[in-house]
Amino acid sequence: MLKKVQWKKEEMLLSPNPWWTSTVNRTIICILIVCIVYFSYTFNTCLVSSINRALRRESPPPAPKETDGTTSTTEAPEMRILGSIVRVVPLIPGSECNESESFPKYRFLQTQGIIPTRQLPDTLIIGVKKSGTRALLEFVRLHPDVRAAGCEVHFFDRHYNKGLHWYRHHMPPTIEGQITMEKTPSYFITKEVPQRVHHMKSQHETPHCDPVTRAISDYTQAASKKKGMKRFEELAFVNGSLGVVDTKWAPVKIGVYSKHLERWLQYFPLSQFLFVSGERLIEDPAAEIGRVQDFLGLKRVVTEKHFYFNATKGFPCLLKSESSSSPHCLGKTKGRNHPVIEPNAIARLREFYRPFNVKFYQITGINFGWP
Repeated sequence: MLKKVQWKKEEMLLSPNPWWTSTVNRTIICILIVCIVYFSYTFNTCLVSSINRALRRESPPPAPKETDGTTSTTEAPEMRILGSIVRVVPLIPGSECNESESFPKYRFLQTQGIIPTRQLPDTLIIGVKKSGTRALLEFVRLHPDVRAAGCEVHFFDRHYNKGLHWYRHHMPPTIEGQITMEKTPSYFITKEVPQRVHHMKSQHETPHCDPVTRAISDYTQAASKKKGMKRFEELAFVNGSLGVVDTKWAPVKIGVYSKHLERWLQYFPLSQFLFVSGERLIEDPAAEIGRVQDFLGLKRVVTEKHFYFNATKGFPCLLKSESSSSPHCLGKTKGRNHPVIEPNAIARLREFYRPFNVKFYQITGINFGWP
């Protein structure tokens, strides 16, 4: 009995046809190999994807590159607001110089035989720098009847010799009934601009804020671009003594609003200007944009439902835009923290600006309440 079992074992070991040579068994082996390879590939692919997602969540986004006051949207930081992911980017794609013309509305109009055309602006946002002009532009262009050049064209102060044809080419296409708008804050303070604009004749919106805060904001932006810049106090005062204000320094000079406004009033009646409060634009953007819509003769379409306040940036952001239903904020240059300035320097500057502010209130008929 033992011998017989031993023989069968030897026969099995020495058989020229092992079990895996069977057609059925080979088929089973091939299927198992294919399954193992498939599941291995799937598992590794999912693992790599998960690692990449984790790295993207953990790695800080690269700093956006600033070009002429705008902020790139590439890999912008994210936050969650009202259940949606918010990216800190320019409010509307194409808000830089290359204005997008591919909104679905305009593609649809073209299919109906309605071709938008470029027109010279009906309305200008003329100033002043660092007083909320970008926010005003982005907020008001939410209105479907407003189209605006995304970048600062600088036609009337830098490129006037290129002619109106060049200027028109930089305007966004519009259809009948829409308002064309352009923003260049330096228009307000450039001597030649009022007369040049008068030849074209436009309405004007002029955002203003407390001139001291505006000067500090102007300095903050410049210091962020230039390393080793002198302290604000050294630049704002002659010899940095906190005594005599240096009125030749551009951030200080710009804040003498009454002087610049008088130059504009030589060519345009006061009724063609709307003075927008930079402070109220932050505190209650819907109300201030409501005034803008009234001034332009537009229906109040942009309302409270379009805004929310971002406590981190200390600035209002948008819940809706023409091109996106996702929340958007202005770029990182908006709402930037100001440096600490000596209280004595601020007090001295407020004293310097006070008579100019009073005159500005008298001309405009508006008390902005600046300290």
